Amino acid sequence: MHAIPQRCAHRPLSGGLVVPYVTLIHDGHTAFGVLDADKTINAFRRRLCQICEHPLDDRCFLLVRPADVVKGCSPEPALHPECLPYTADHCPMLNGSRTHYRRSPVLVSHPAGRPCTDPSCLCLSRTTDEGHAARSGSPADRYEAWMIHTRNYQLVSLPDRPDVPSGISLDAPVLRKRILRTATLSPDAQHLMDLWNALMGGA
Repeated sequence: MHAIPQRCAHRPLSGGLVVPYVTLIHDGHTAFGVLDADKTINAFRRRLCQICEHPLDDRCFLLVRPADVVKGCSPEPALHPECLPYTADHCPMLNGSRTHYRRSPVLVSHPAGRPCTDPSCLCLSRTTDEGHAARSGSPADRYEAWMIHTRNYQLVSLPDRPDVPSGISLDAPVLRKRILRTATLSPDAQHLMDLWNALMGGA
């Protein structure tokens, strides 16, 4: 296991783990696996690492699933090369300890993880979990980390909300790839990933 990166020394801890900058903190409790929409947008726009909140350096990593290749963008903010190993060790979706996506959104109001029951709470509007319904209960995807030059960092937006970034474009030269976890892909998804890898490998 990798030690806490020096870049993350200022970050709060929950259960002994670094709380990533973009993680939702709801009612004083950390909702690991749930992105705070405001912080996520801020990280996209200011080119901040999603873990330590510090500005990205010359190179950064993007987290990529087959579905992201189809859409042409990574839906999460980038990471420093130093922050990736720690994240890959401790995130259950990246280290392989979680085999399926959760069946219901996680909005914690206390450590038991029960859904928020306060109708006036803004937590629903501060999370970026639009893709949950499509993933609910399904097997975990393959995750790769793609290193790019930060000078090639370009944001993409949803067609109906051009002012709000929804991810980082994958249309950039890939300097290095690291497989974080494997998954059983459908034939179509595997074919697409193979084609993309062959294309980028020959670039």
